[in-house]
Amino acid sequence: MTAIALKNARIIDPSQDLDEKGAVLVKGDRIAALGDVDIPAGARQIDCGGKIIIPGLVDARVFVGEPGAEHRETIASVSQAAAAGGVTSLIMMPDTAPPIDDVALVEFVMRTAREQACVHVYPSAAMTKALKGTELTEFGLLRHAGAVMLTDGRASVGNTLVLRRAMTYARDFGLVLACETQDPYLAAQGVMNEGLFASWLGLEGIPREAEIIPLERDLRLARLTGARYHAAKISTSDSVEAIRTARARGADVTCGVSINHLSLNENDIGEYRTFFRLSPPLRSEDDRQAMVAALASGDIDIIVSSHDPQDVDTKRLPFDDAADGAIGLETLLAAALRLHHNGDVPLMRLIDAMSTRPANIFGLEAGSLKAGCRADLAIVDPDEPWVVSKDDLRSRSKNTPFEDARFQGRVSATMVAGSFVFGDP
Repeated sequence: MTAIALKNARIIDPSQDLDEKGAVLVKGDRIAALGDVDIPAGARQIDCGGKIIIPGLVDARVFVGEPGAEHRETIASVSQAAAAGGVTSLIMMPDTAPPIDDVALVEFVMRTAREQACVHVYPSAAMTKALKGTELTEFGLLRHAGAVMLTDGRASVGNTLVLRRAMTYARDFGLVLACETQDPYLAAQGVMNEGLFASWLGLEGIPREAEIIPLERDLRLARLTGARYHAAKISTSDSVEAIRTARARGADVTCGVSINHLSLNENDIGEYRTFFRLSPPLRSEDDRQAMVAALASGDIDIIVSSHDPQDVDTKRLPFDDAADGAIGLETLLAAALRLHHNGDVPLMRLIDAMSTRPANIFGLEAGSLKAGCRADLAIVDPDEPWVVSKDDLRSRSKNTPFEDARFQGRVSATMVAGSFVFGDP
């Protein structure tokens, strides 16, 4: 077994509250030691040149086309995009055709990932059959098959009784229930954030209340049932306040935010740029700043890419007709590093929100560089300048809101289970 010594690096590991210079020693698929380590004779030595080594990122909200829409994204292609972005573990949403709502489809995802993916792909399973919000799936069987969380993906469950039963059922199996919080009626005709800018563009707006009302309902049900509830993506300051209140009342709740809602606001839509049509919609600059502050304080637990590949047939359309969604795996870390470079969020908190914390919430073997842990890590140059080019993106779809964006900070190499899957130095 040949050891690999990654030396002359800055090691950042939120699971140990560690930020120090040294080396990481990898033997087989495990981390053997880190810090001031004795490098064994015969080990392959890699000089990191002062770059940062972090636990591999964990993305808890990734949409994939396979099965049913492989032209947008396959499990193999999404894993390549993830590796290029330093993501070593991802949770795949059940929004496929057919939806992942039975054991056979969970097993299909896991088998395909084992055979074709270069990173760890964990399936989530539908909360309700066919994602229709009416009939519950078999939670226990799905968990036993390998589903790591339950969610109806892009859809909100409108029936409060169904949601209460789902929370009670999930609680008994120790599963996290991740919910989209968007009222389907208030948001039905809207395509962007409601406000003055929407009026200028002549577009129908989605009010902030379309997120806040279902979120507050869900939080009360979570407290009532004792369920482990996760608000998949929040985007308003009022949502943060609702989460704080629920926690103070004893509810077991966590929440995430899309990197898009930390980096962009409604003004980026410009002249009807459909790559910026997202769900929830990009909000005002005040709400974006509130998301950043809540992330820094820990009120928001995790950052997700919300990677949602769309092709030209669904995006190269008038803004009203275009589909929601943007890809984001390959730009997740670079966009997040903007918050570090401008002093808004400490680097330790950023890595915690993209690695250690999501691994803890969903019970994944990830998010740590402790000795004995699986050797999933990324080597990052925090200062490397680069420009996003759609021709360089590994995703099958190219609908990135960061096209031609200038970033500072990039993944140099990604290791999964002791083997380099991107940028072998």
